Amino acid sequence: MKDLKKHNLILASKSPRRQYLMKELGLDFEVHTKEVDESFPENLKAQEIPLYLCQKKADAFDEELTDNTIVITADTIVWINNQVLNKPENFDDAVRMLKLLSGKKHEVYTGVCLRSKLKTKTFYALTSVYFKELSQEEIEYYINNFNPYDKAGAYGAQEWIGYIAVEKIEGSYFNVMGLPVRELYEELLKF
Repeated sequence: MKDLKKHNLILASKSPRRQYLMKELGLDFEVHTKEVDESFPENLKAQEIPLYLCQKKADAFDEELTDNTIVITADTIVWINNQVLNKPENFDDAVRMLKLLSGKKHEVYTGVCLRSKLKTKTFYALTSVYFKELSQEEIEYYINNFNPYDKAGAYGAQEWIGYIAVEKIEGSYFNVMGLPVRELYEELLKF
């Protein structure tokens, strides 16, 4: 922990969940974000997508890196039926995603990039999530009363839908929230 205090940690994320999880780790950090095009090559699959995107986000900080700065970027996707579910574009897209997840297992991948002036480390975490069968009423209630539009797969496990829909999780719960904190902590200590 002492060694981490020597570094200026920058979390490059607007996500309130990632900021909350970083605070809970007891790390001192600043939040700086840059607008980055989040498109990716169509041939990428599963963990390749968030690994590519977190690296792309970290690359945007090249000019600002100093000797003791570590930039932390992350990207989370939901993967089901060999396809990616990013953030929904609108109500209908959110309904489509939640219907696709209903009654099935899906994977949540978060790619994380640690970037300093001298080195870069990327890694990912995988969590399998099992959803119960959701009714149309439950799907619409969630979309109308919560904010699925800033979340991969149109849901937040820490919100109402997580309480009623998630039957089982294999892997890190915090990864589903958007940041695999145990893995991040271990990688920061080694970095």
